[in-house]
Amino acid sequence: MIRVLEFISRVLVGSLFIVSGLIKANDPIGFSYKLEEYFAADVLNIPFLEPLALQLAILICVVEIVLGVAVLVGSKIKLVSWSLLLMIIFFTFLTFYSAYFNKVTDCGCFGDALKFTPWQSFTKDIILFFFIAIIFIRKGHMRENDKRDDMVYFSFSLLFIILFSVGVISWSFPILFSAITFALIYVVKHFLSVPQKDWIMAGVATVLSFGYSYYCVEHLPVRDFRPYAEGKNIEQGMMSCEELGIPCPKFGYLYTLTNKSTGATKEMSDKEYIETGAWEDESWEITETSDPITIEEGYEPPVHDFNFFNEDGDDLTYDILGAEKLILIVAYDLSKSDEKAQAQLNELMQQAQNQGITVIGATATGYDETNDFRHKHQVMYPYFTADGTMLKTIIRSNPGLVYLEKGTVVKKWHHNDLPEQLNLN
Repeated sequence: MIRVLEFISRVLVGSLFIVSGLIKANDPIGFSYKLEEYFAADVLNIPFLEPLALQLAILICVVEIVLGVAVLVGSKIKLVSWSLLLMIIFFTFLTFYSAYFNKVTDCGCFGDALKFTPWQSFTKDIILFFFIAIIFIRKGHMRENDKRDDMVYFSFSLLFIILFSVGVISWSFPILFSAITFALIYVVKHFLSVPQKDWIMAGVATVLSFGYSYYCVEHLPVRDFRPYAEGKNIEQGMMSCEELGIPCPKFGYLYTLTNKSTGATKEMSDKEYIETGAWEDESWEITETSDPITIEEGYEPPVHDFNFFNEDGDDLTYDILGAEKLILIVAYDLSKSDEKAQAQLNELMQQAQNQGITVIGATATGYDETNDFRHKHQVMYPYFTADGTMLKTIIRSNPGLVYLEKGTVVKKWHHNDLPEQLNLN
């Protein structure tokens, strides 16, 4: 029985680490934004790590994938089991902290492919902790796989990854990545007569996972799970639960009440405050109100804060969504924009305007800095202001191009992949 539980634990943990790491590696820039949330002063208060968020994001992705492969192979199992245990302890603490104090509402464990509430994330880590604990307890009894063991572990892991990829996230790339990785690991382990095979196998998994992460940084994610993906209509993504006629989420608040005479405090929900008649007792006053607390889950529009304003403060959101053909040049922060691409952008935007396509810049940078940027680079199209987080979500490139037709995202370009000629007619 214990051997069966050990087998299930290794397959489950190894496969989940590979898939989780690969989903984050598909969008390391997005994962780095999530890490910045954790590093913020009001969460973990380690802001000195914020400049390293992208490097740490890539490192975590690579480590997850390498550990996932290693636990399946049974390689360096003591080192791997200790690494898994320390990681799950840290992530369990992090998800509990986020859930209990309602600090980061999505752990980013599976990127934008699979969203968890804070308490769901914590529950997921508790379950994973159980299986990792079994691996840790059994580490002294495990041996490195032989040929037959590898075939069995790789086959069951690939089956799990197929089921998860097709049935849960609807993305087949993890299947291809895992199959190639398993095949290369198998060849290195059983057909090459070289010393330090364990480290060579780890090197193979590292190169593949790092290479994929780096590619997705220098270009766009291979699979876009966000509501601004190509083919998505933004206005439809903004529709509320009332408009769609489906259940809406219900929210409540937690009040902190202070006694005016004694200074004593107590907490109660807004529902309790009304139902118990506490509002009638003038000896107590509300001194603090919590952020909204979700009482009942419901539909929330995937597109938030899609609003654009010109320098006069006019809301031009629906002018953008209603345009027949429109290109957004998205640069959430012009001071961090890759200026080497600006000359080519200017040329392409002139081509677009000659084709009768509306061209608009979008940034969260202030108007004075934006005007300085336009004069410096001789930019002939206007810039509208928008929420920086929303702009980061639209495209993982600064700057990046987004081509819209009546609010539908038709095409997106990273600044490293700008076309030589723009012909959208």
